[in-house]
Amino acid sequence: MTKKYIVGILMLTMMTVLVLAGCGANNTENAPTNAASPSPEASAAPTEAVDNSGKDQVVNVFTARHYDVDSQLFAAFTQETGIKVNEIKGTAEELVERLKREGESSEADLFITVDGGVLNYAKQNDVLQPIESQAVESNVPAQLRDTDNQWVGMATRARVIVYAMDRVTPDQLSTYEDLASEKWKGKVLVRSSSNLYNQSLLASFIELNGEQQTEEWAKGIVNNFARDPEGGDRDQAKAIVAGQGDVAIMNTYYVGQMLNSKDAEEVKVAEQVGVFFPNQDTTGAHLNISGVGLTKHAKNKDNAIKLIEYITGKEGQTLLTQGSYEFPVNAAADMPELLKGWGEFKAQQLDFAKLGENNKKAVEILNKVGWK
Repeated sequence: MTKKYIVGILMLTMMTVLVLAGCGANNTENAPTNAASPSPEASAAPTEAVDNSGKDQVVNVFTARHYDVDSQLFAAFTQETGIKVNEIKGTAEELVERLKREGESSEADLFITVDGGVLNYAKQNDVLQPIESQAVESNVPAQLRDTDNQWVGMATRARVIVYAMDRVTPDQLSTYEDLASEKWKGKVLVRSSSNLYNQSLLASFIELNGEQQTEEWAKGIVNNFARDPEGGDRDQAKAIVAGQGDVAIMNTYYVGQMLNSKDAEEVKVAEQVGVFFPNQDTTGAHLNISGVGLTKHAKNKDNAIKLIEYITGKEGQTLLTQGSYEFPVNAAADMPELLKGWGEFKAQQLDFAKLGENNKKAVEILNKVGWK
C-alpha cells in the first residue's frame, strides 16, 4: 500500500469523526436520558419572577425599621416567590414626607415603621390605601390592624419593668403607677423624654387615666430617677447590673436580643435581670407595634400584598420572632422558648391611633415635669 494512499485514508477517517461529533452536539432532542442533573446548589438558586411584559417582578419597601432580621425575611420571600424586594431606609417622618412629595410618581409600594402613633400619622397624611386580603385578615387579629385596614401589625413588643434579680423580687413589683411611689426613690432607670417609646407610653396613660393622673405619675418617676436619663434600653439594663438603679422601664425584645447576643458582656448583663409585666390586674402592660401599610400609589400592588401576606403568615412570623424576639401578631408562629417562658400576659386595650393623637400632650407633660 502506497504512502499516498494511507495518508488519504487517514484524512477521510478524521473528517468523518468530526462531522459525526458536530451532529451529536447539535442534536439535543436525542440527548441521553441519564445525563447528569444540576447540582443541589444550582437547583436552589432563586429564579426572579417576570410579568407578561418580561420585566422582573419587584416590590419597593420604604422602611423605618433597621433590623437584620427584616432583610432576612425579605430574602426568604424572594427565595420563595422570585419577587425581588428593594429596601429604602430612613426615619418614619422622612419617608412619609417623601411619599407626600413624590405623590403619584413615587416608586414605594409598602411603608414599614415602628409605633402605632407613627402608623396613624402616615394614615392621616393620606399616603396609604386599604389592604384588601383575606389572608392578612386571617393572619392578624382585628385589634392589631387599622380600623380601615390601611396598615396591619407585623410584630409587637411590651414596655415592661426590668429588675435586678439579686436585689428585687417579683412580689415587690405591681404596676407602672407604683414606680412613682416613695419606695423606688433613686432606683428608677429609663431613657430620655425624646424617645418615642416613652412618649407613646405616656400617650397610653393619657388615654387610660387622663392627663392629670399621667402628669402626677411622670412627676413621680422624675423624682425617683436613679440618674439623669441617658442611652438606650440596653444601657438601662447595664446600669441595673452596675448597681446604678434597681428597676428600669424597657422593651421586652431588648432583653431577648441581649441574651442571644454575640457580645458576651451583653449576655452576662441580661442573665442578671428579670422581666415583669405590670398592671396585670388593671389596665395591662403597654404594647407597642411595628406595622406595614400599602402606599397610596403602589405600582406593584399585587406583589406588595403578597409580601404583606408572607410577613404576617406563619413562616414569616416565625422567622421574624426567632430573629428579633418581638412578639408575633400571628398566633400560629413558633415563638422562641424565651418568649414562651415569660408566659401570656394582659396587654393594654386601646386604639393604637390614640398614641399618635395624644403624642403632643405627652411631650408637653414630659417637658413640664422635667423629664430630660
